[in-house]
Amino acid sequence: MAKRLVVALGGNAILEAGQRGTAEEQLANVHRTCSGIADMIAQGYEVVITHGNGPQVGNILIQNEEGSRQVPAMPLDVCGAQSQGQIGYMIQRTLANELRRLGLDREVATVVTQVVVDPADPAFSNPTKPVGPFYPAPRAQELMREKGWRMREIDHRGWRRVVPSPQPLFIQERASILRLVETGVVVVASGGGGIPVCRDGSGALVGVEAVIDKDLAGERLAQDVGAHLFLILTDVDGVYLDWGRPGQRRLDRVSPSQAREYLRQGCFPPGSMGPKVEAAVRFVEAGGERAVVAALSEALLALEGRAGTQVAAA
Repeated sequence: MAKRLVVALGGNAILEAGQRGTAEEQLANVHRTCSGIADMIAQGYEVVITHGNGPQVGNILIQNEEGSRQVPAMPLDVCGAQSQGQIGYMIQRTLANELRRLGLDREVATVVTQVVVDPADPAFSNPTKPVGPFYPAPRAQELMREKGWRMREIDHRGWRRVVPSPQPLFIQERASILRLVETGVVVVASGGGGIPVCRDGSGALVGVEAVIDKDLAGERLAQDVGAHLFLILTDVDGVYLDWGRPGQRRLDRVSPSQAREYLRQGCFPPGSMGPKVEAAVRFVEAGGERAVVAALSEALLALEGRAGTQVAAA
């Protein structure tokens, strides 16, 4: 039986540091990424794809701000949905072309994905996730007064809006995604951590102004589709202890319990590597065979156990 694999793409798979974010730049990056994913599929893996959306949804929010005098600005959940469609389209078109080049007749489909969160999640009382553009202090004060936004000064570069980052409970479209996967479709889902939604007093789904961590949502997706492997691709070649210090060392293989101890000790930054390690640990603790954190350029080697940080039971 083919091994089922969820590939979580970091931001560098779509937009590299220093790039402006033109469609041409993003498509060129997606092409390189999809070439590697097509090779995985050619080797017999059943692949489900998820991805980040930070730069893209940030640009959409800037476009909203700049155009708000002429057209109504959209709320954050709608902007997240827009970015899912944009990035999903780039991936599904490019990957379909790469599979065709390899002689593989496979459909690729993007599912605009809602992820249910708990409205009582403690994150809603402590927003920490910066989104959107930087504002000068006077404009930030206006926005806090007019829109009720919470904002914070960041690195003396200006003020940014901060929103909650709640835990993902479950994926609303999980049954549909699984049916597609089981019929051989390569699915792109839960992009950018998914669109955060919760249920109101009547049980109806409503969008919420929040951002779910993409790696934690990717792990939820991996569980829901019954993946054997969970591959988190980023811009570094694995998980390091003492990152950025003399004597830093990469963890080649680590058990979930040891990784949990490192998390408890605060070894990994909460805004970058911490959620990736947490997601990898959750996946293996839930019964997954193996999770890997690796560089995008070493994806196939990482799948073979020859690169990245392998998280697996001892």
